[in-house]
Amino acid sequence: MANPKRRWSKARTGKRRSNWKLSAPTLVNCPQCHALKLPHRVCKECGYYNGKKVVDVESE
Repeated sequence: MANPKRRWSKARTGKRRSNWKLSAPTLVNCPQCHALKLPHRVCKECGYYNGKKVVDVESE
């Protein structure tokens, strides 16, 4: 098995891990109801996708 040749410092390990973070999701406007939605997904507000009614959404 491969073994490390030398020990890495905590600072060096922290530098490598510093870029591992979450990013905010990309949101687009729905062309039907203009609500924010994820791209390439059915709109949760109106149920439209690609200009067609796909899901029946119950309004409160």
